[in-house]
Amino acid sequence: MNDTQYNYKVVRQFAVMTVIWGIVGMLVGVIIAAQLAWPALNFDIPFLTYGRLRPLHTNAVIFAFGGSALFATSYYAVQRTCHTRLFGGPLAAFTFWGWQLIIVLAAVTLPLGYTTGKEYAELEWPVDILIAVVWVAYAIVFFGTLATRKVKHIYVANWFFGAFILTVALLHIVNSIESPAGFLKSYSAYAGVQDAMVQWWYGHNAVGFFLTAGFLGMMYYFVPKQAGRPVYSYRLSIVHFWALIFTYMWAGPHHLHYTALPDWAQSLGMVFSLILLAPSWGGMINGIMTLSGAWHKLRTDPILKFLIVSLSFYGMSTFEGPMMSIKTVNALSHYTDWTVGHVHSGALGWVAMISIGSLYYLIPRLFGRAEMYSVKAITLHFWTTTIGIVLYIASMWIAGVMQGLMWRAVNEDGTLTYTFVESVKATYPYYVIRLTGGVLVLSGMFVMLWNVVKTIGAGKAVEATIPPVSAGSGFDAPAHAH
Repeated sequence: MNDTQYNYKVVRQFAVMTVIWGIVGMLVGVIIAAQLAWPALNFDIPFLTYGRLRPLHTNAVIFAFGGSALFATSYYAVQRTCHTRLFGGPLAAFTFWGWQLIIVLAAVTLPLGYTTGKEYAELEWPVDILIAVVWVAYAIVFFGTLATRKVKHIYVANWFFGAFILTVALLHIVNSIESPAGFLKSYSAYAGVQDAMVQWWYGHNAVGFFLTAGFLGMMYYFVPKQAGRPVYSYRLSIVHFWALIFTYMWAGPHHLHYTALPDWAQSLGMVFSLILLAPSWGGMINGIMTLSGAWHKLRTDPILKFLIVSLSFYGMSTFEGPMMSIKTVNALSHYTDWTVGHVHSGALGWVAMISIGSLYYLIPRLFGRAEMYSVKAITLHFWTTTIGIVLYIASMWIAGVMQGLMWRAVNEDGTLTYTFVESVKATYPYYVIRLTGGVLVLSGMFVMLWNVVKTIGAGKAVEATIPPVSAGSGFDAPAHAH
């Protein structure tokens, strides 16, 4: 081990696996989108049914694709901003192989029907324990690196990465408390409405911390780097951090409007969801305004297009979410495909696009190249992804509002105007449009895979030397402005 060099090996491994798991997760998504339009596509094979593939899709895109992107970028950013090698020696390699093992176990057990039935927490207790072990190792590596930093200042990206690591550990462990009843069977420690409340405290904060705080860490590092500008307001970034992590924890009950959850808890979730609009938009504005003085770069830099458009989707999703948490809006939107559209404007528009942009920045630097093998391919990827996402979410918005209106329509005598089957039939064309959007997004990932393979083939793995730190030197990110 060379203490004078950054540990790029584990970053390279996670970066490459991000692309591969992205394709796997999105391919499963395309398959189940096709099944919703044409149900016979499960071929009556149990492990190809929608009910088994859907949790495989969510786990693959969130934890395999998103998780690998977070590991790669947090390991890269924390080393560069702290001017020190990753802490823990072989522990970083353990987090890589442990995380890949978890993903493989998920890919085997979920299609076979082994599930706790908890959304985003479907994996059974042996895998849950492995997740906790790997996550604790991740925390030791990350916070150990911060503790051994050569730079006094802790850059704001690391605040977000750190909050995401700590909170996800807490969420996962509390929500996964269960009594084993066999090797791949367990019963939750909670029952009834308490189980629902703990699950959505976990579920919404998986969105809030895994899919938001972690990727904001990515945004605060890679947007200033790619733009070549200091972050717009360092003070705003700190306000953004504290406001976001305090408020997000309370928003989960908005998933349980009009259920057995007490009204006060539902209202609390709604109020905090509405408050969330302010820190969310503060972060979006801070990211986009980092381009002040460099807007012209958007014309020619497709990586910046990915990063800035991802922030636009982040702003849109974090406006839509609070609106959907209002009880009267929720009465129309809940259980409809509007929710599916909302989730994917965040997951594809924000999470996937910020990850892809960050990887396009990272991969050439990890393999000794000035830029990706084909910049034109990045532009192609940008447009297939953007058009695909717009088709996806627009079709789901229209379908969702239509479903909500059809389900609540009543005749003068109080009977329902439409049967449920009529609403399903009316949704069919929108499912085909959604599938088309998904295919476009997936095709962009194949373009990325080709580009990554070519870039790696044309370069070779490089290690970077840690610069000596003088008393007055800053940290790596071009973000020393306030």
